[in-house]
Amino acid sequence: MLLKDLPEDARPREKLLARGPGALSDAELLALLLRSGIPGKNALQMGQELVDTFGGVAGLLHTGHKALGSIKGLGPAKRAELVAVLELARRALAQELQDKPLFSTPQAVRDYLQLQLGSRPHEIFAVLFLDSQHRLIALEELFRGTLTQTSVYPREVVVRALALHAGSVVLAHNHPSGEARPSRADEALTQTLKAALALVDVRVLDHFVVTSTQAVSMAERGLL
Repeated sequence: MLLKDLPEDARPREKLLARGPGALSDAELLALLLRSGIPGKNALQMGQELVDTFGGVAGLLHTGHKALGSIKGLGPAKRAELVAVLELARRALAQELQDKPLFSTPQAVRDYLQLQLGSRPHEIFAVLFLDSQHRLIALEELFRGTLTQTSVYPREVVVRALALHAGSVVLAHNHPSGEARPSRADEALTQTLKAALALVDVRVLDHFVVTSTQAVSMAERGLL
């Protein structure tokens, strides 16, 4: 069935204009970007295939144009448009954090970390470097792999903090398993980094454990 053959109130464009974007499913929003399908598969079905194949919008945010090529009917032009829209989402959140003190928008911090780390297939340790006003200077991914006190080097974190003239940092890493609860190893690593950074007068404000669905604050749990 073509989109034009659907009842008018079920067509994504008409539905958005009548009820707002919040009324649309992820597949319907993607259908609006795709605009057209291929023989035997309309744009809405292609949108649903993208959601199913890549694990929802969170998964799409970490999918490159080459991986998108696995979807039949998704040519270079449509892949480029999808990648561009997803990149704009990341940049919009980054700009929001750079323009304001980080913790004046705690949900934006969580959203930003989920966009950057939530759907990665392997563990990433990242640091948000902040200025004296708690505004974002940079997010840097410093280490990959299983995170322990021996695999994350405090000296490298300290060197980057000094190079960026950071006054404080927020630590973050993802759990690809989907379990957002901080482990004992996470707690030990946090204390090691906190002690190392304190020597150069850089505060650790928080450490987030990130999955595709949430970002858990260790500070809020009294683990900092």
